[in-house]
Amino acid sequence: GFTKDETEYALIDLNFLGVYDLLLLRGDVKTLEAGQNTDLYHEHATDLQEQVNNFNKGMAVDGSTFEANETPFSYGMACYPEKHEEAPNMESDIFYLKEKVKNGADYLVTQMFFDNEKFFSFVDRCRAAGITVPIVPGLKPISKASQLTLLPRVFHVDIPDMLVREIVKCKDDSQVKQVGIDWCTAQSLELKAKGVPSIHYYSLMAVDSVYQVAKSVY
Repeated sequence: GFTKDETEYALIDLNFLGVYDLLLLRGDVKTLEAGQNTDLYHEHATDLQEQVNNFNKGMAVDGSTFEANETPFSYGMACYPEKHEEAPNMESDIFYLKEKVKNGADYLVTQMFFDNEKFFSFVDRCRAAGITVPIVPGLKPISKASQLTLLPRVFHVDIPDMLVREIVKCKDDSQVKQVGIDWCTAQSLELKAKGVPSIHYYSLMAVDSVYQVAKSVY
């Protein structure tokens, strides 16, 4: 959601701080007020990627040049086992994902998912398309019953029937939280057994749950 200028300022600050490993995300779509210049913002994550690549070459957003960083930024980018909401189909999504990798993404981190088979199928499709970089699974333990409707609506992910049934049986959110921990732990153990490079946990509103999962898995 940064403007192009804000992104450049952030890159300058990160270079000064010695932080060179990034995760590039477009973020939520910026809601612009009437009259604001949409050219100030990146429409796609690949546009953000291009700005970082240009910065690595010593090219500022205004087209001027400077002495490039001694240590260039390396970065990962996002991917979607259940397809990005704006992609017309999975084939198109994989095509643009391959472009991200071709243009410099060193690894990929997935959107949250609750069915490991969808992750394994997605990885197989990526490998068949020639995408060879590490693909890091992203998991989130459900902690509230309200997330049964919230997560699919906001993040466009499916929740397996078995998990839904277990949550619906819960009498309160403390029980839901435990179900979420158990489910996420089982997901993590299976993924770890299959040799994933690492696991990313989405901790928003679930910090304690993530702690409990990681404690069991690692």
